[in-house]
Amino acid sequence: MYSIFKPKAHISRLPGDKIDPTYKHLRIQLFFGIFFGYAGYYLVRKNFSLAMPFLIDQGFSRGELGVALSAVSIAYGLSKFLMGSVSDRSNPRYFLSFGLMMSAAVMFCFGFIPWATSSVTMMFILLFLNGWFQGMGWPACGRTMVHWWSRKERGGLVSVWNVAHNVGGGLIGPIFLLGLWLFNDDWHTAFYVPAFFAVMVAIFIWATLRDTPQSCGLPPIEEYKDDYPDNYSAENEKEISAKDIFFKYIFNNKLLWSIAIANAFVYLIRYGVLDWAPTYLSEAKQFSVDKSSWAYFLYEWAGIPGTLLCGWISDKWFKGRRAPAGILFMLLVTVAVMVYWFNPAGNPAIDMAALISIGFLIYGPVMLIGLYALELAPKKAAGTAAGLTGLFGYLGGAVAANAILGYTVDNFGWDGGFTLLTSACIIAILCLLYAYFGEKKYHENKLSNAETIA
Repeated sequence: MYSIFKPKAHISRLPGDKIDPTYKHLRIQLFFGIFFGYAGYYLVRKNFSLAMPFLIDQGFSRGELGVALSAVSIAYGLSKFLMGSVSDRSNPRYFLSFGLMMSAAVMFCFGFIPWATSSVTMMFILLFLNGWFQGMGWPACGRTMVHWWSRKERGGLVSVWNVAHNVGGGLIGPIFLLGLWLFNDDWHTAFYVPAFFAVMVAIFIWATLRDTPQSCGLPPIEEYKDDYPDNYSAENEKEISAKDIFFKYIFNNKLLWSIAIANAFVYLIRYGVLDWAPTYLSEAKQFSVDKSSWAYFLYEWAGIPGTLLCGWISDKWFKGRRAPAGILFMLLVTVAVMVYWFNPAGNPAIDMAALISIGFLIYGPVMLIGLYALELAPKKAAGTAAGLTGLFGYLGGAVAANAILGYTVDNFGWDGGFTLLTSACIIAILCLLYAYFGEKKYHENKLSNAETIA
């Protein structure tokens, strides 16, 4: 597979007067490519959640559907980690567009082939395939960002780019309602209508993305922006073997491991609330299908200003330190989850406000952990570093949100489910506190070494 996505070779450098305008033009083009490209991935990732109330009506239990849905998280976590290593040595133009096309193909199967939803086994297999192809999205975008934007630019850049998944994920609800209106209330439109738009996005990715600056006749971003990381040399521009990526830069990185563990609990909350929102609001709060779909939309889109605010707080209040902002936002998430839990049925405005608040707050820590992972590894290993946090987030947190939460609700009711979510909030805060003290010690040692050299 690697030969299919092989990076484009470096070409002769452009004349000096062409470098700046070409860089500026391509960076705008590339940002639109990875922003709308990643939003497109979310058009075909969480469609199954909207279909679950209809599948429950057909006789499937919440626990069974939770097991089927967990396939996405299992495959995505593995793929994001393993395919992240492939993406570090691949051309994102091919890598990103291919993954999205294949994910859309799986959704077309769900939409048009009756046996696709005939059993838990078939749903699990197809969702596993979808999750694997979905894992090709984040690493390819991460590789693009670290090659085309310098270290000092990435905080703001990643904050803005990260809302792409809120844009795409939030649009699933309105697109589903559009499909119901166009195709006579066929609930399968939750799959095939978003898949159609995803194919269009995949074509857009192909048209806009490029590989490294050097493959376009440009200097490395560090040279162009005069923004070199510590210990930078020409070696930083060479491709790294898979062995060195894993054993030299990933497995021995203690701070990276600490934020990966924190990510598992953040994802448990993120998907525990999101994936079960249509079912919970229908069963416990008597929401109609259209109201649940709009609630799903608002949860995702509330994350857009929340993510931007969290990135700004991290940069301005905490001077580029990621853990303190994550702790602040997770404390507020805990409060919002408890309001969402304890608010009695019949108060839809409070339910909506609580759900929107969770969406506003939870995506900040999600973004910070992803950004922190990129900053803790060399740019040629960035996809794998991000993949490690994704591995924990999806195999640990999202699988628990799908399968364990589903069976918990089956056996202990929604109170049992929210006890699990609240506990996850507390554990996530404790993990981020551990990361905070590790980060603080790292910066103190770095300052001490600088003073010694001076």
